[in-house]
Amino acid sequence: MRILIVEDDATTLKYVAEGFTAQQYSVDSATDGQEGLTLAKHNQYDLIVLDRMLPKLDGLTLLSALRTSGNKTPVLILSALSHVDERVKGLRAGGDDYMTKPFAFAELLVRAEKLAQRNVVEPANTDIEVGGLKMELLTRNVTLDGKELMLQPKEFQLLKFLMEHPNQVISRTLLFEAVWDYHFDPRTNVIDVHIAKLRRKFEELGHGELIETVRGAGYRLCKGH
Repeated sequence: MRILIVEDDATTLKYVAEGFTAQQYSVDSATDGQEGLTLAKHNQYDLIVLDRMLPKLDGLTLLSALRTSGNKTPVLILSALSHVDERVKGLRAGGDDYMTKPFAFAELLVRAEKLAQRNVVEPANTDIEVGGLKMELLTRNVTLDGKELMLQPKEFQLLKFLMEHPNQVISRTLLFEAVWDYHFDPRTNVIDVHIAKLRRKFEELGHGELIETVRGAGYRLCKGH
């Protein structure tokens, strides 16, 4: 995956670039809007990570210029402007996703991968394997060490998302939006309930440690068991 990061804060740029590079992604960067627009127009990227407040050309103007020119590269806006009105502006300007600073790179990575792979068509019979866990997407059959797990539809979707991002800390917000398809209500315990159900089913097969709770951050599916 080839990524363009347009960010004028040196610390944030270094943090994000090193994170993607560690995942074996190719990274280009720009520290102002004009340079970012030039790179975006003359190169093929799988994703653009875009700051809102940039010198020379602000992020929304850059984004509008890209969309006007027919450029459909997915854009993830990463901004300190966190008010809902600002997020709406970013999405209306053509952004595909919007994250606010401060942020966890693990969540940024998951969101970036989702955007970059949005148009990738996977075979209908693709299987996912993580350690002793195996999920057959065509038949919706799930086994752990060869023993079948009987899952409800939401449990299946929740486990599928975790299996697609093994050993990554996934926030409750991201899980909620990915599985339930609407914005996260911090008062709901629906994720905790479903995680608890999955854990009980794993425990019955002797692997209750598969899903780890990372306090204050979210959940992680551990590869090894």
